[in-house]
Amino acid sequence: MLAAYIEQLGSPDTIRYGELPQPVAQAGEVLVDVSVASVNHVDTFVRSGAWRTPVTFPFVIGRDLAGTVAAAAPGTGFEAGERVWCNSMGHAGRQGAAAERVAVPADRLYRLPDGVDPEDAVALAHPAATAYLALHPHGRVQAGETVVVLGGGGNVGSALVVLAVHAGARVVATASARDIDRLRGLGADEVIDYRDPDVVGRLRAACPQGVDVWIDTSARNDLETAVDLLARRGRVVVLAGLTTRPVLPAGPLYLKDCSVVGFAISQATTAELAAAAETIGTLLAAGKLLPPATVPMPLSEAADAHGALERGEVRGKILLRVGRTSAEVAPERT
Repeated sequence: MLAAYIEQLGSPDTIRYGELPQPVAQAGEVLVDVSVASVNHVDTFVRSGAWRTPVTFPFVIGRDLAGTVAAAAPGTGFEAGERVWCNSMGHAGRQGAAAERVAVPADRLYRLPDGVDPEDAVALAHPAATAYLALHPHGRVQAGETVVVLGGGGNVGSALVVLAVHAGARVVATASARDIDRLRGLGADEVIDYRDPDVVGRLRAACPQGVDVWIDTSARNDLETAVDLLARRGRVVVLAGLTTRPVLPAGPLYLKDCSVVGFAISQATTAELAAAAETIGTLLAAGKLLPPATVPMPLSEAADAHGALERGEVRGKILLRVGRTSAEVAPERT
């Protein structure tokens, strides 16, 4: 089968494209014929070694996929021909998603709702699941609370707005001017241009009772401002900014019974991921969760995709379309 893979950790040019042996399903796994995979920042962390996780070479890259069940053993709950998706491959010893066929653990595989485009699902698989985990198991959001989303125009930020509104929260977001109307259309109560010289003052005015859940997708992690604006027992959820080292104002934090919690989707339990998938599927089927702008590329250009993402040249979500064309000749492994 054709796959995008690495044989050592390193830069994007370590990614190879070529033939690998077909995977063999182990107990509890389902063989999936992949139609599309996506490229996430966490994929670049695993490939480079910035995020340490067990890797067996040759290692197929990628986390998210959508496709069709090719074969499923009895007891997995799946049948051949079902449309499915997954967002947790390529980590903790699991081979990745960027291949023509992948063996997926059944408890990490979800049915694609009728009428949902697989490319829409895979474009949202990582950002929407991240948003769900930030808001629910970690942010403990409740209906009527105020949620602030910094970087609301991005993939995770937009999903946070939709999911927070779905949870009954009041949402205040920051974003670039070009995204303000779109986020209002998604249900945000107020959207502030992040370039506004008084953005902190405007956030304070928009949240007169304080902020219950503060989530910064822009990866700046200004905890001094966040804690200052929190309500009593407010929560800061940290989900980005691998190299940031912010100052934590411990006094104000504990005097208001507030908390700071960090999480990475890679650490999520299968139960948490399944709960996220159920909500994502429901909102996708209802047309309430809209995919970000997508940048389709062939699987053969996976190295270029990683490079573009690392250089900050991508707005939206890169999708790797999987499958041979009639004109394609499988390259040799190098």
